[in-house]
Amino acid sequence: MATDLDRLYGCTAKPSSLLNFIFISIANMARKMLVSTSSSKAENTEKWKLTDHLRFMVMLISWLMLWVLRFFMDLFSCSMISSPDYHLGGSSSVRRFQLSPYSSSATGEALPSSGSSLDLILRNRVDVDGLAVKALVKALTHVLALLNEIPASSRKYQYTMAMADQIMEDNARHGHSALLHVNRLALASSFTRTSALLYRCLQVQTSPSGDYGDSWHLRAIKAIPFGSCIASYMKAITMCLNAAFSWFDTATTRFQRRDYNVEPDMMAEKLAQELLWVTNKLRYYGDVNEALVQWSLASGLASLSLNASPRVQGSIVKISAFLFRELTRKDLEIARQVKFRLLVLWTPLFCHASNGHAYPILTSFQMAEIERAMDEVISNFPAMEQEFILTTWLENYTVSVSDWPNLGLAYDRWCQSTREMVHY
Repeated sequence: MATDLDRLYGCTAKPSSLLNFIFISIANMARKMLVSTSSSKAENTEKWKLTDHLRFMVMLISWLMLWVLRFFMDLFSCSMISSPDYHLGGSSSVRRFQLSPYSSSATGEALPSSGSSLDLILRNRVDVDGLAVKALVKALTHVLALLNEIPASSRKYQYTMAMADQIMEDNARHGHSALLHVNRLALASSFTRTSALLYRCLQVQTSPSGDYGDSWHLRAIKAIPFGSCIASYMKAITMCLNAAFSWFDTATTRFQRRDYNVEPDMMAEKLAQELLWVTNKLRYYGDVNEALVQWSLASGLASLSLNASPRVQGSIVKISAFLFRELTRKDLEIARQVKFRLLVLWTPLFCHASNGHAYPILTSFQMAEIERAMDEVISNFPAMEQEFILTTWLENYTVSVSDWPNLGLAYDRWCQSTREMVHY
């Protein structure tokens, strides 16, 4: 009965565990110091030393802190329940006992709570929202990471992709900015991870033996007497070690992905298609700028893609073409450095990706659209940057079998503008 009355009218809120811990710790310390001080006083009848005085002062301060903590614990516990309805919330029997049938609260309106209670509720709500967002980001990131590990031939692959689609669609259907941010964070993380895995896979595929020619230290050894014999032995040992490390890295990667029968070229094709899917999702959920920035920094992937298989090149060309079309959007703010790096890195792949076939990847309409987008973006650069981009294009275009992309108009326009600069 006393407990029920306390719950209604008294201070029943328990102090936090941190306050309890501090209170008990200080109480134990003060108790021990009181016992030690009294025992030393009883044993020694001489004058106190400096340490005895300091111990006595610390004991008095501890007891004073104990009283202050007790006061604040009582004060906070009482202030959090200025109204009995704070703990009852909408509880039933006591609420009906307190409210008159003619009062405004009987019609469903809640009684006003104190300011401290409202602040506590809002703070707890913010904490809960933050934890919920982190949990959703972690869950969606985990599902997208599983896509990289599950073989495409598995029947659970499509199930996992459909699950990721469903989570993102449900987040977007609610229309909350925090839920849309969940999709963007998870997709940006997936773009980074998938592009890194694709780079590693192409690296193993294109240079399994690790033979990149003589390095500088081998050339230095060859310059000394009998250095050629020593350099040949060192080169053979280096090739064996690189081959062993490459085999170990490939075996470890396959073991981690739980896929023992997939060759590197098939894995690269799968990762490239997944990267294209993630890029489309980033565009759909309004965060293509993140893909543009990451793609403009993928210099290693751009160089390895020149020697990749036609299927892998096809997916990478589609990603690059998709992002190049985004460069001309008026509602998207893209840094000039990002546009410049994109054109310099990925224009050579456009020239060499056909591999002797006539436009196997994009339609004629898509290629004309991308040429117009490239021409428009190049025309907005300063003359020196235009020169660098167009020189890179011409070096690759003249040695490739493809007639696309043809940036001859942009090159002629740059030449004409340069002549005018010389004239004036």
